[in-house]
Amino acid sequence: MEHQTTIKSPFTLSGPGLHTGKFTHATVCPAPAGSGITIRRTDITPHVDIPALAGNVLDTNHGTTIGIGTATVSTIEHMMSALHGMQVDNALVEVDGPEVPILDGSARLWVDQISSVGIVQLEEERRYLRIESRIEWRDEKHNIELVAEPSDTFEVRSTIEFDSALIGSQTAEIDDIGCYENEFAQCRTFVFLHEVEALLAHNLIKGGDLDNALVFVDKPLGDDEKQRLATLFGKDKDSIRVHNGVLNTIEPYFANEPARHKLLDFIGDIYLVGAPLKGRFTLRCPGHHANTELAKKISDCYKTNR
Repeated sequence: MEHQTTIKSPFTLSGPGLHTGKFTHATVCPAPAGSGITIRRTDITPHVDIPALAGNVLDTNHGTTIGIGTATVSTIEHMMSALHGMQVDNALVEVDGPEVPILDGSARLWVDQISSVGIVQLEEERRYLRIESRIEWRDEKHNIELVAEPSDTFEVRSTIEFDSALIGSQTAEIDDIGCYENEFAQCRTFVFLHEVEALLAHNLIKGGDLDNALVFVDKPLGDDEKQRLATLFGKDKDSIRVHNGVLNTIEPYFANEPARHKLLDFIGDIYLVGAPLKGRFTLRCPGHHANTELAKKISDCYKTNR
């Protein structure tokens, strides 16, 4: 019999949110069996508890946002991915603002802290949500297909496709959640340079930095553009360079890091079903909207919402 888990002691991670730029503190605390993952807005009086469930998803534009009423918390996917990947069943996350810190753009720091404080088993039995029949979500216009099928384990095969030679078609897969910590947690979010410019124009990614994303550049950069980017990110112009199509001073961890990050996101978004899963997931061009829509369909089929 497998037992439910929580963390042994609280830990806090702090930093700006990716889109708001607002500096927040996120404290992950132990929680009792059967409570699942709950995010608490501590800067609101009285505090508002938001169960991390698909039914509470309010927005998926450039990240996953959950909320109840006017109380929302955005960009939760990397934290949720770490909790799922490290097999933490129950936790209370106290956040003193509207967005979870982006940190390095991956789940690595969350995983490091979970490993540091440790995980404790609880007396109650772990309850898996087992996929018993095929469930799918499609968006044919955008070539998106997500399929869930029965399996005795949690396994995911994900393919992404971009009309760019820098990424092209990539695949990532996981068939043992125990591989998550070393093979997926460190994989950072990615974006194309032209998307960065568009996001900045819409007053987003105020907390973005060249150190918390892989920025792909598919055009030559002139001195004027390098200077403009240096000004935007508070860097020296000479530090703005392109190496193997990536704009920043960091190197990819894996040749297929973008595909691995998309799988990391899925692992976080699908945990919004409210329970660990046993099923085979085949993904084509996944994203937060598709991921959470599939989570809603699964939740509706199995009535997992607390």
